[in-house]
Amino acid sequence: MQDADELTRLLSAWRDDIESVPFPTFAELLIPAQKRRSTPARTATASVQVTKTTGCRNH
Repeated sequence: MQDADELTRLLSAWRDDIESVPFPTFAELLIPAQKRRSTPARTATASVQVTKTTGCRNH
């Protein structure tokens, strides 16, 4: 029972310590303007030809 009383006192002291510090407040929230990304220039795309193979032949 004495341990429980000790823990209760420690918890109360901890809460008093936490509550003694004011929570920060902000008068004005400043959000920087977002930079616009330029659209990339379209580049030529490589064409790929896929062929079906039926097997490997060794000559």
